Amino acid sequence: MKVLIGISGASGAPYASALVRELKRLGHDVKVVISKGAREVAKHEGTSLPKSDYEEDDLSAPYASGSYKFDALVIIPCSLKTLGEIAHGIGSTLVTRAAEVCLKERRKLILVVRETPLSLIAIENMRLVTLAGGIVMPACPAFYSKPKRVDDIIDFMVGRVLDQLGIEHDLYKRWEGETL
Repeated sequence: MKVLIGISGASGAPYASALVRELKRLGHDVKVVISKGAREVAKHEGTSLPKSDYEEDDLSAPYASGSYKFDALVIIPCSLKTLGEIAHGIGSTLVTRAAEVCLKERRKLILVVRETPLSLIAIENMRLVTLAGGIVMPACPAFYSKPKRVDDIIDFMVGRVLDQLGIEHDLYKRWEGETL
């Protein structure tokens, strides 16, 4: 699978790093674009980012064109600014333009929103993206798998993204129901 990972300026860089690492480990073609805001947030939080393959303003990159064949774009974390631009068709960066390409070409678009609480405007933007064919996944880990480390929580969210991409993994224990 050929996947572009967009990292925007919301808290949550460890999600992006773990997703890039897991996709590469599983043998997928992964490229990364990181916003200036993401770099600032990661620096402030003391977290590392994966290597970027494209600059955020590189609208000549292949992912900015519908004629370039790729399978999916995952924006992880997805800031509310990026969500709003995508919801309203503003393709001024490589990430938002690639999102437009995904929507118009009916390719997989996954936005891992990392914000709470949500305003009505953010909820409406999520609705618009969903109606256009995107998948909105707030970073909401589950605890039925009894995480013991922060990495367990991160792995759960990364696993849920991989589920949406149709990629098999063993990052977390799946819910199997309870015996009564």
